[in-house]
Amino acid sequence: MTGFLVLTIGACTDARTTAEAPTSASSMSPNSSMSPSASMSPNAMSKSTEPAKTDAQSDTRAKQLEADIRAKEQRGNAMKDSANRNDGDLASEVRSKLEANIPSGNLTVASKEGVVTVSGTVTTPDQLAKIEKLAMEIKGVKSVVSKAAIAPAKTN
Repeated sequence: MTGFLVLTIGACTDARTTAEAPTSASSMSPNSSMSPSASMSPNAMSKSTEPAKTDAQSDTRAKQLEADIRAKEQRGNAMKDSANRNDGDLASEVRSKLEANIPSGNLTVASKEGVVTVSGTVTTPDQLAKIEKLAMEIKGVKSVVSKAAIAPAKTN
């Protein structure tokens, strides 16, 4: 049982919405053009992430993410500890919320003592404006630091 808990906690420390998101919320400034997949060709990168983007944008996936968030919040309420939530859980739930509502974003989420930091890129100013509002909907989030930026338009 302890091994399962360690694995669960370790897997949720930094949460990413896509494979192209920065490797951690603190490792990429909004003006940085370097991504974890910079060494991949654009064609190979698009082939490797297309199934994930399609899945993230589906209605079924969005409903599943929302149900997961509700279930975690209900467990927290049952344990009477919804105000002091685990940082890994907060990061995971915020990532899920962002993934469901901003499917084309390449975002990384980290949490420390209820302060959630979101880094990466989105495609529109409307998506950028939604980040803080969506993150604050998760119980236990005290504040949001957005280091996200609008991705430069791709040129072919």
